[in-house]
Amino acid sequence: MNISKTKKLATTGMFIALAYGVMAVGRVPVVLFLKYDPKDVVIVIGGLLFGPLTSLAVAVAVCVTEMLTVSGTGIWGCIMNILSSCSFACTAAFLYKRHRKLTGAILGLCGGWFCQTAVMMFWNYLIAPIYMGYPREAIVELLLPVFLPFNLVKGGLNTAITLLLYKPVVTALRRSNMIEGRDTTGTARIHVGVAAAALVILIICITLIFYLRR
Repeated sequence: MNISKTKKLATTGMFIALAYGVMAVGRVPVVLFLKYDPKDVVIVIGGLLFGPLTSLAVAVAVCVTEMLTVSGTGIWGCIMNILSSCSFACTAAFLYKRHRKLTGAILGLCGGWFCQTAVMMFWNYLIAPIYMGYPREAIVELLLPVFLPFNLVKGGLNTAITLLLYKPVVTALRRSNMIEGRDTTGTARIHVGVAAAALVILIICITLIFYLRR
């Protein structure tokens, strides 16, 4: 095994540990029984660095560990978590891999946001009655007033936080010699605009959380 592969494995393991850690301590109630945690931010950063398969590996490892330790939703909840994380992170990483520029990163994250929302609306309808023990009619009544805003907020927070953290995280990993190469996501001037847009998204999502929790 060459040094670059060893570094990739070590960095991927670090992403798994970090994603589990932020999931365990960073869960925030949003609406009813639904909580947001920032593990998808860590998962997607791994995917943007190493590709969608890394996002898949990190997501599966973290979600299975979550099921075995802190989650009470069992195998169905684990499947839902994997689908949610992968629909966001793998989509973003795949689109960015095809166009490794700042615009590719933004389009990838926005695509992941849309994909996560669409996928989870479908799977909430399909699987939620099974693992929650609710009649399907009750789940249908919750789709638009509860699940849709929750998934929009979740995807928005994931997108905004990733836009704010990706550059500093990549810079720190390069300085520690854990990854190689040069960042191609644009100039500092463009990043100021991206940071401003991310902050706007963040403020909107936080405002929606307060509204949903009333």
